[in-house]
Amino acid sequence: MDFKEFMNTAEYDFLRTNKRLGDRIMLLGLGGSYAYGTNNEGSDIDFRGVTLMMPSDLLGLTKFEQYEDAKTDTVIYGFNKMVKLLLECNPNACEMLGLDEEQYLIKSELGQELINNSRLFLSKRAVKSFGGYAGAQLRRLQNLPPLLVYLVIARYAGAQLRRLQNAIARDTLSQSGREKHILRSVMNVLDDFNRRYAGKENGSIRLYIDRAENPELKTEIFADVSYRHFPLRDYTNLWGTMRSVVREYDKIGRRNKKKDEDHLNKHAMHLIRLFMMAIDILEKGEIRTHREGDLPTLLAIRRGDYMLPDGTFSPEFYEMLEEYEHRLDEAAAKTELPDGPDMKKVEAFVERINRYAVTGELT
Repeated sequence: MDFKEFMNTAEYDFLRTNKRLGDRIMLLGLGGSYAYGTNNEGSDIDFRGVTLMMPSDLLGLTKFEQYEDAKTDTVIYGFNKMVKLLLECNPNACEMLGLDEEQYLIKSELGQELINNSRLFLSKRAVKSFGGYAGAQLRRLQNLPPLLVYLVIARYAGAQLRRLQNAIARDTLSQSGREKHILRSVMNVLDDFNRRYAGKENGSIRLYIDRAENPELKTEIFADVSYRHFPLRDYTNLWGTMRSVVREYDKIGRRNKKKDEDHLNKHAMHLIRLFMMAIDILEKGEIRTHREGDLPTLLAIRRGDYMLPDGTFSPEFYEMLEEYEHRLDEAAAKTELPDGPDMKKVEAFVERINRYAVTGELT
């Protein structure tokens, strides 16, 4: 597909007419599966980019973080927002700086300068951003499929993780087992709530499973609640969050099994891809988004070659996960990257770009 020609269709006129975009765009490139090389016939076309801040953002009262066009699935970050994401080695941001040359649709002189300075932002923070700082907590949970332990690798994968839990729960657990699964999720919410109000004597809430009163269920979750003089907003927030968890699981019966399996395989593939990218960053100090050499492995996962008939994954897949986790640990221990970016150099670079955004002159 000629993406530059596609970009010039009427559907993408906002790239040329929006005052924040147009000739202010520093970078615009492919995102998602087309960026990684893992696209198939049904893959969406995503564009991701970076644009200069407006003078009023830097000197006046306007604020800008990103421009989104939902119809075309295009996201363009303001330069300052992009910098903040890069400082944390955010995977979505890093990916934009590691595309192949032909995958960039727009690249200004300043955009090339941003790419050239990508190493300024790389640090050991990539271990946490790409590498699952919550993995140890997930390992403490009981009865979760091993895959879920690793799906936290993507820092942004919280919503994906919940969807995966739901899909697996539907395919592999009985109604009573699924109820236990829901209870664990709700208990996580309750644990956070209790930590916030530790030491208060307002009351308590106890959640447990018992024989169902609902004739359509065998067992269900019950709550014993006793609170006095408790802030109403906090109380409603707690119940709202728990309600969202239960409602998400209640959708299970209406989901499409084939679609869920496709999603599971896709997320499993991205999990391995994130390991690959993190290892590149730590070992080589480079961002490589297009995984040309790794495509046989990644596409095999996406096809479902590692999924068993019951919707779980094969021992070979778990062995692959363990191998990549071990490689990530080794790369983190041996990397020459600093603990954090050199902020003086980052600030000088940001000041140079933002001065141009205001004056139109480079110094």
